[in-house]
Amino acid sequence: MAVIKANESDVTLLARLMRAEAEGDGQLGMLMVGNVGVNRVKVRCIDFKNINSMNSMVYQNPGGFEATQKGYFYQRAREKDKRLARKAIKGMKYDPASYSLWFFKPGGACPEQWFDQWNAGRFKSHCFYKPTESECSDVYNSF
Repeated sequence: MAVIKANESDVTLLARLMRAEAEGDGQLGMLMVGNVGVNRVKVRCIDFKNINSMNSMVYQNPGGFEATQKGYFYQRAREKDKRLARKAIKGMKYDPASYSLWFFKPGGACPEQWFDQWNAGRFKSHCFYKPTESECSDVYNSF
C-alpha cells in the first residue's frame, strides 16, 4: 500500500529523480532521495504546503531539485530504478532520510544546520536534514 497517491507516471518521474540525484551513492542512496521526495509530497508544512503531487514536488520552483536542470535527469527510467521508486512510495524508510525533507552534497563535512534545519546524518556524499516535530509533525506521522 502506498503512503502517497502515485500512478505509473509518478513512479517513473521519481525513479528518474532518484537516479539523477544519487546514482553515485548506490541503491541505498537513491532510496534515501526517494524518502525525501515522498516525504515532501505527504506533508503540508514549511516549504511544502502546496506540494501535493509527484510532479509538483519534482519541479518545485524555487526549492526544487538541481537534477531537473541537467540532461541526465531526462534519460529514460530503468526498471531497477522504478523498483526502487516503488519501495519509497510504499513508505519504506531508510535512515538518515526517514524523516528528512532536504538533502545536499557538500564539499566537506555536513553542517550541523542547513537553512535552519538540523542534520539527520550523512550517507556517502549526501547530508540529510529533517524538521523538528513542532515545525512539521506530518513527516513523523505514518500515513
